[in-house]
Amino acid sequence: MAEMKTIATRESYGSALVEIGKENPDLVVLDADLAAATKTSMFRKAFPDRHIDCGIAESNMAGIAAGLSLSGKIPFMSSFAMFAAGRAFEQVRNSIGYPHLNVKIGATHAGITVGEDGASHQCNEDIALMRTIPGMVVMCPADDVEAKAAVRAAIEYEGPVYIRFGRAAVPVINDRPDYKFEIGKGTVVREGTDVTIVATGICVDSALKAAEMLEKDGISAEVINICTIKPLDEEIIIRSAKKTGKIITAEEHSVIGGLGSAVCDTLCKSCPTPVYKIGMQDVFGESGSAAALLEKYRLDAKGVYEQAKEFLGK
Repeated sequence: MAEMKTIATRESYGSALVEIGKENPDLVVLDADLAAATKTSMFRKAFPDRHIDCGIAESNMAGIAAGLSLSGKIPFMSSFAMFAAGRAFEQVRNSIGYPHLNVKIGATHAGITVGEDGASHQCNEDIALMRTIPGMVVMCPADDVEAKAAVRAAIEYEGPVYIRFGRAAVPVINDRPDYKFEIGKGTVVREGTDVTIVATGICVDSALKAAEMLEKDGISAEVINICTIKPLDEEIIIRSAKKTGKIITAEEHSVIGGLGSAVCDTLCKSCPTPVYKIGMQDVFGESGSAAALLEKYRLDAKGVYEQAKEFLGK
């Protein structure tokens, strides 16, 4: 079997900006002295007059992006998730979210796969923060194909959008002719009958591999890829919950306020179902390789598999 291609979604982000920049002269990209890391340097090289380095001043960058949107431009402001969602939260809330401006936020280096940079840079709270801003669309693509589609969809959408990208290379799982992306729509990437694993971002690959392991144990796991965490595809969640009767969520994010919480919110009001949340269990990360951290915090395929077995055993 040929080895599956892997690419970091931050690379996909940079490539998509260049591609769309050729088509749309109103696209402007802002960065906070991290263009090489966020990959907006690709856009800077192609369109130097439409790239603004705001320096290490993320809050100011949010204000500049707000102003550009009011002048008819489509600004994409970029930094590490810790800074774009964390440091600049007040400005994103008040200057972008409150007036519902057409600003897009490209947040890279999210989650523990930032690796050796350690807990100070491993943002596991960004989805929770952005979900609380009224009217903010929140997306977390699983691979290269989905990341590029999410960037394009964000630019076509009128209003504020937050997209989470990763540092680590991840397998390309959506490279197929029938792939279609739509904001607010999830996808069943594997059919099953005994349990549903709802995953986002890097954990979609972990969930698919865990489902293969569960199948060897005679357990049929359905896997749902959720790129858009807000607005959540409630229909696909409820339909699968009624089918399997048990839900597991998997995310490279705190179990508080992220995908798991969004799924629980939906099921509580529409289809009460047992749920087990896989993610960062109310702890900070630490310095280490991405692979070692995913293993330690049980977010890799083996970890998802073992936790699924524990949950089903109860």
